[in-house]
Amino acid sequence: MSDTSTSPGLNGVNVEHLLGARSALGETPEAGQFKWRVTNQWLHGTHSASSVEGYFGLGGEHDHTSTFKFESDHPLVFAAEDNAATPVEIVLVGLASCLTAGVAAVAQVREIQLRSVKATVEGDMDIAGILGADPDVRNGFSNVRVAYDIDADATDDEIKALVAQSQKRSAVFDILTNPTNVTVEVN
Repeated sequence: MSDTSTSPGLNGVNVEHLLGARSALGETPEAGQFKWRVTNQWLHGTHSASSVEGYFGLGGEHDHTSTFKFESDHPLVFAAEDNAATPVEIVLVGLASCLTAGVAAVAQVREIQLRSVKATVEGDMDIAGILGADPDVRNGFSNVRVAYDIDADATDDEIKALVAQSQKRSAVFDILTNPTNVTVEVN
């Protein structure tokens, strides 16, 4: 078996770096305190643009390699212009992306070669809540389903274990399945 922990060769994940970061947190746990930031600007109607430039972590400020931009809007059936994905679709993108990154990282650690990984994510929502038509209906998702199609040099049980471990470590999965304190204020 080749040593895949020292380079991102197998699936493109630098496991040595990740494991080193985990080890460093044992020595300085305060370094694990991160603040992620997004700036959003209204454009027109329900259309807005967001940008991600930097974050705080490992005891200091960091810039991304470039500014990442995202737009969101609502669809034509909501009498909007449908200029971009809806905010709830962007949440589903976040979940799929986080879980898939985890699958790749866990596969790397377990020395499983991935050939393809595809996630399909669906979220059920009754819009009577957000439209104010029924105050007893929740505004958010009532159910979210993630289905994976993974081709890898592994057994079905090993692939299921990859997905389970990814789910266990996914920040976005945790955000969606556990209450989070959110404060909204006007400056």
